[in-house]
Amino acid sequence: MLHGILRELGYLLRHKWDLCLVTLAPAFVIVLFASMFAQGKPSHLPIAIIDQDQSELSRNIEHSVHQNNTLSISTISSSQDQVEQLLNQNKIWGYITIPEGAEQRLVQAQDAQISIAYNQSYFSVGNSISSAMLISTLQALADFTGHSYLQNQIPYLDAPTANVKISPLFNPGLSYEFYLEPYMIPAILHLLLCCCVAFAVGQELKFGTTKIWTTGQNVFLALLSKNITYVLIFSFWTWLWMFWLVEIRGWFIQGQLWPILLGQFLLYSAYALISSSVVFATHNLAKSFGFIAVYGGSSLSFAGVTLPLNNAPLFTQFWSNIIPYTPYAKLQTEQWVIGSPVSISLLPLAILAVYCLIYLGTAYFFLKKYLKGVQA
Repeated sequence: MLHGILRELGYLLRHKWDLCLVTLAPAFVIVLFASMFAQGKPSHLPIAIIDQDQSELSRNIEHSVHQNNTLSISTISSSQDQVEQLLNQNKIWGYITIPEGAEQRLVQAQDAQISIAYNQSYFSVGNSISSAMLISTLQALADFTGHSYLQNQIPYLDAPTANVKISPLFNPGLSYEFYLEPYMIPAILHLLLCCCVAFAVGQELKFGTTKIWTTGQNVFLALLSKNITYVLIFSFWTWLWMFWLVEIRGWFIQGQLWPILLGQFLLYSAYALISSSVVFATHNLAKSFGFIAVYGGSSLSFAGVTLPLNNAPLFTQFWSNIIPYTPYAKLQTEQWVIGSPVSISLLPLAILAVYCLIYLGTAYFFLKKYLKGVQA
C-alpha cells in the first residue's frame, strides 16, 4: 500500500502539469472563493425611489432606506420611465414607488398603494434586495404612523403596537460566505479530484504500466493506493480550507468535527473510485471526462443545497439520490451548521460508505477484466 502511494507521488513529481492539478489548482480555487465571499453578503446594492408624493412619509422611507446597509439609493425621481430604463440597463436592482397621495391615504386608514419592484432574474441579489426594501419600507411606515402622525394627533394615547419577531436560524447574518462556501469548495474539489484520478488511470492504460499489477492482492492494493493518494491530497486541501473558515473567519462548527472529516474522506473516495471505474470500463479518457462532467458537475445543483428538491420531478429526485454529494451535504449541514446529534448523521455516513464499497467493487471488476484482456 505504501509502495503504491510512493509510486503515485513519484509520478506526480515527474509530471509537472499533473502536480499543478493537485497543488496550484486547489489552492487557486480556495483563494478565489475565499476572496469572493469574504464580504459575507452583498451590500449597498443600488436602487431607485419613485417619489410622486413629496411628503413626510416619502422622507421617512428615504431615511429608512439610507439606514439599511444592503441598499444604496442611486436616484430619486418622479418619472417611472426613467427609473425603469435604469433597471433595464442593470444600473439599479429595484425601486420603491410612492404614488401621489400615499401619505393622505395612509392617515385615513386606506391603502397607501406603495409598491416595490425588483430584478428577480438575479436570484440571490433579488432575494436580498427585496427583503431589504420591504423591511425598510415597513419600518418607515411604522415610524411615520407612530411618531409623525399619531403622536401629534393623540399625544396622550399610550397604545402598544403588535410586534412580530423574525429570527433566521443558524445563519442570522444571511452570510453568503457561510451559506455557499462550505458547499462550493468540496463540490469543486471533488470534481477536480475526479479529473486527476481519471487522467492518472488513463496514463496507466496509455503507457501499459498496469502490467505490474499481476496477482490479485497487488491489483487490489495498486488500485486502492492510486485512489487513496489523490483522496489524501484533496482531503488535505479541504482541511486547510476548513481551518481558514473556522479558525480565521470564525464560522465555528456547531456539532462534531470527526463526522465531517470522515464524510469528506468517504466522499472523495467514492468519486475517485467511480472515476477509476469509468476509465477502466471505457478505455477512453474523452468519454470518461464527459461522464465525470455530468455525474460530478451536477452535484451541487442536485444536492438540495442551492435549489430545492421539494416536489421536484421524479428524475431530479432519482439523480439526487444516486450522487454521493447529496448525503455529504446533509451530513455537513447537520454537524457544521445545525449541531445535530451524531446519531442523526450516522445514516449519511453509512450511505457514503456504501457508495465507496460499490464503486470499489466496480473499479476492481473492470480492472481485472482489463488485465485479462491485456494478458490474452
